[in-house]
Amino acid sequence: MTVPSAGAGVVIPVLNQVEYTIGCLEGLRRHGEGVMNVVVVDNGSTDGTEEELSRRPDVTVIRNPVNLGVAAAWNQGVRAVGSEWIAILNNDVILTPGWLPGLLAFAEEEGADIVSPAIREGPKEYDVEEYAREFVRRMGKVARRGVADGICFLVRRRVFDTIGTFDENFRIGQFEDVDFFRRARGAGFRLAITGRSFIHHFGSITQDSLRRNRATRPYEAENREYYREKWGLARGGRLRERVGRKSREFVWRWSERLLHGRTLKERWIGGKLLRG
Repeated sequence: MTVPSAGAGVVIPVLNQVEYTIGCLEGLRRHGEGVMNVVVVDNGSTDGTEEELSRRPDVTVIRNPVNLGVAAAWNQGVRAVGSEWIAILNNDVILTPGWLPGLLAFAEEEGADIVSPAIREGPKEYDVEEYAREFVRRMGKVARRGVADGICFLVRRRVFDTIGTFDENFRIGQFEDVDFFRRARGAGFRLAITGRSFIHHFGSITQDSLRRNRATRPYEAENREYYREKWGLARGGRLRERVGRKSREFVWRWSERLLHGRTLKERWIGGKLLRG
């Protein structure tokens, strides 16, 4: 596999959860092939994240005194990196060898503009790096086209130049990624999830913490309503889209399991590995 020489800048928004941020940055240090620079946007952390980041001279830190939301943090990071490719990822992920070269190579060979890796979600109860090597060997030629995942996605800069950045009307977090992917598809850009890259995701660590905070407004419901109004999605339209999405996922899931014994999206729940 040939790795494009340009590489990519990496953008990571954080809000507390310093132990996960440390793990993510350690993963970037160990598996940094293709990484040009790293920008961490701290959305008002109060748990020692600021002090931890100050000890990392190889990381560009943007510090917000309050939580401006995921969309605003992503936009700050996108403006701060100067590369053609920008990789945006959650801080609660474990990166594996070749995660970025796999995304870059797939994107350039396939002419894709937004690309996500295969993802396993849940507790870390397995050897992630060994599993990733076997996974990519088996699933490297598998792709789901027309979709991407907000947990980790690589974006060609011309996408932002054409459709703009993330909509900051989405408060805190939720739906800003879905909205961006929808705008990109509408503008004719190509999206995909590829089996040439694999990462582990612990699973909505920051969002779960925010949901438990009773002082936080119901931003998820507000964002959902804003998204529906923005795209004119009445009940009938939402139902048609849901049926279409579920049908595609069903075909992807069963064809991948039948042909390869794996799927590009996996979850570990209750002691069982669910392939979705």
